Amino acid sequence: MFNKLKNSEEKKLNHSGRSHIGETMQLEGDLRTSGSIDVAGLINGNMFVTETIIKDTGSLRGSLEAKTVEIYGHVEGKIIADVVIVGKTAVIKGDIYFKETLKTEEGADIDGYIKRSNNGKLNSEEDIAIEEIVERKENLKKPKPIHVVQQKKAV
Repeated sequence: MFNKLKNSEEKKLNHSGRSHIGETMQLEGDLRTSGSIDVAGLINGNMFVTETIIKDTGSLRGSLEAKTVEIYGHVEGKIIADVVIVGKTAVIKGDIYFKETLKTEEGADIDGYIKRSNNGKLNSEEDIAIEEIVERKENLKKPKPIHVVQQKKAV
């Protein structure tokens, strides 16, 4: 009835393909995958994926955690990713935390806090150099005291 696999015929996972949630599909609950997924439908729950594209017809109501995220549709919830790309048709209502790159196209609607999470790194040399420059400029801008000499008018 069921075919048993021999040791030489072990089944291997194929990570090269992408999963797809179509426009007519609605998912209730959390979604977890180590692969990539395109969302054109509606997800009511949290997503934990490696890579995702929220298409212009796609919607997510929940948190999104991924390495790479492209958003062209609607997201209502917190986004945490290494790379975040926000298209011009995107509508985001929630905070965005990114580690490496954030790219946004003109026209995107973002209602939330955007923060680069440095993941525990100390100030880079560039950050330190900028701070030193700002401090130097502040020292130069201190007002100098003005001495006013009044002359008495002869009557």
